[in-house]
Amino acid sequence: MKAKGLIRIDFRTERQLETAFSALFPETAKSVLTRSKLYLEKDGTHLVLKVEASDTIALRAALNAYLRWINSLKNVLLLLENSR
Repeated sequence: MKAKGLIRIDFRTERQLETAFSALFPETAKSVLTRSKLYLEKDGTHLVLKVEASDTIALRAALNAYLRWINSLKNVLLLLENSR
């Protein structure tokens, strides 16, 4: 692997973090991506996304996909929080 990325994303609560982690983890456990490998970790209320890729193009593609999913999850969690 030639390109690596590390992103830490803050969640408001550990419950929101756990929800996001549970939703994303199956995607990392059985990845269909052949040029990159993703790892998820929890750190307090932070989701840590580690990406290793064969090149920068694969790194960008993987990061874009996961960051879009995470952004969507955060938006849904915020809507749910505000609807209470």
